[in-house]
Amino acid sequence: MEEGVGRLWHHLVSRLAANDHPEAAVTLEEMRKILGMLFRTLGGERHLELAAAVPERHGARRRWLPRLAGSDRRIALSSLEAGGLFLPERLSLFPERELNRGLYLWLAAFHACEGGSGVPLAWLPRCREVTRRAVMEFPGMASLFATLVAAHLRQRPLPEALPRDEARREELLRRVLRELGQLATDSSGACGDSGLAVNSREAGDDPDAVTSLPKARGNPFPVPLWPAPWAGERALELASRIAASDDPGEQTRSTRGKRQLPMRRQAERVAMPREDGAVLPGRFESILSWADFVPVDRPHEEEDEAKDAAALAADLDRLSVARDSKPVAARLRFDLDLPGAAVDDLPVGDGILLPEWDWKRGVLRADRCRLVSMLPREAPPRPLPPHLERPARRLRHQFEGFRPERHWLRRRTDGPEVDLDAWIAFQSQRLRGDWESDPRLYRGLVPGLRDLSCLLLADLSLSTSAWVGNERQVIEVIRETLLLFAEALAAVGDRLALYGFSSRRRDHVRFHLLKGFAERYDDTVRGRILALKPGYYTRMGAGVRQATRLLAAEKASRRLLLLLTDGKPHDLDGYEGRFGNEDTRMSLIEARRAGIIPFVITIDDEATAYADHLFGAGAHAVIHRPEELAARLPLLYARLTEGG
Repeated sequence: MEEGVGRLWHHLVSRLAANDHPEAAVTLEEMRKILGMLFRTLGGERHLELAAAVPERHGARRRWLPRLAGSDRRIALSSLEAGGLFLPERLSLFPERELNRGLYLWLAAFHACEGGSGVPLAWLPRCREVTRRAVMEFPGMASLFATLVAAHLRQRPLPEALPRDEARREELLRRVLRELGQLATDSSGACGDSGLAVNSREAGDDPDAVTSLPKARGNPFPVPLWPAPWAGERALELASRIAASDDPGEQTRSTRGKRQLPMRRQAERVAMPREDGAVLPGRFESILSWADFVPVDRPHEEEDEAKDAAALAADLDRLSVARDSKPVAARLRFDLDLPGAAVDDLPVGDGILLPEWDWKRGVLRADRCRLVSMLPREAPPRPLPPHLERPARRLRHQFEGFRPERHWLRRRTDGPEVDLDAWIAFQSQRLRGDWESDPRLYRGLVPGLRDLSCLLLADLSLSTSAWVGNERQVIEVIRETLLLFAEALAAVGDRLALYGFSSRRRDHVRFHLLKGFAERYDDTVRGRILALKPGYYTRMGAGVRQATRLLAAEKASRRLLLLLTDGKPHDLDGYEGRFGNEDTRMSLIEARRAGIIPFVITIDDEATAYADHLFGAGAHAVIHRPEELAARLPLLYARLTEGG
């Protein structure tokens, strides 16, 4: 009874204290494509990704009803940082949906102007200067900003209802917003009273002379039209740290693995606490007598902490990260089945030196990576698994329709049939006394050929050990895909090569030979494919460059590179974030310059956020269900090679 009444009271107070408008909400997911296009069109950096900003404590004065309900403590504000453009995951501040949608558009335009030189670092002058740039450079945004300012001013607390020091701070913010709103109104050519004019009392002080807000208790009421006050300091600190280092490992570290928090988290580096600093006085045999048994059943709290790690981290305002030399098994568990040298695959040769793109210097650094060709240690010849015989038979039947028709080769010195036209011509010449000493009187029927070579490069990184549902792993799906793809191309007769890759730092990029261009597809190749195991990490650029070299040696008029992956590039020595992305992007550009057609098939659910920049618009396909990969890859190949 008490719990029921408490829940009803909580719902009632929370509903009364809510100051948002969920019926007019707009989400970042539905605006992602428009915002990305707008941000880059207006001058924003192309490599930056759009991500959701985490709600953080604003520290401003709250009304008594939200304080009673315990709500309205956090707000998600936008920020432009080295890792990307972070926008609120959901906007429902205004009662009109168009205003919430317009706020997203304004934030994209604002941050597109934020990266220019000459912008002050202090929060208020910076926001004012960037806003002026935006409304002057983009007149289409001026009227939108003026409307947003008018709507936002109606939501801000009244200065007369605040203490004196907080009232002075609020009056300054209102004065700056009104001045910028009036500038936007004049810039857009709007007419009429918008409620943004500066009155005579406020005009007496020059807002441009103010470099910081007056000191007062707490923080000011948030301004959702501007970024978070703490974002500029965080971005400046990160940029200076990256600029001072040549090591790509000092870049912003992206979350590794598949268990990622959906939002950008604020973090700090701390020292690892010492475990030998406490002294417990007293006799240890009496410790048990100091504790009283409490019969409370708490099965949830005593489960594996790794299951609740993401939920616990989401409740923290700031994550503290420390370097610890001791392994911790109670946080997150990873299945790291790394092979030892005695059971590892067999290396072939001493390795191949490959270059790597350094985006900070804008140069291709020669001999940066060492690629080692590998063969499976235990891969006996094996037939096609029985459960794949039926889909393979269906694919062979479909692809036989792509095989070119046979044609006759006439006037040959030998052949299975007589060429009647050649024989009649020879007899006519003989009767006239003029004939050839070596007549060509035969013909033969030969099959047609498609002048096309294809290399399929599969990502064999450690992430392929993840499970698809509860039945099988991603690596099993990749094995079946390679087998069915090879069966389909064997039916059409195209030249095919199959390789896989993974990496462990830049001096050990593993390049697994499954089938070369000169090899026949037989049980030996099937045995190699069925022996595939998850490898290490994903140095994608090196794998693409080696595949480009192999395809460049082919004499075919059309050369196709298919890259099969389940995520973004990543390795231990800093090959992640922008460094890995830009190197992979450059390797694909190099392949196109060499006359090769690269196409990427990814089964990463988050690929839509980065695929266009990383792989190229129209040069990739996203498969959201890995179990569909084996059926869809041959169909994608048929579409790519249609008419070849």
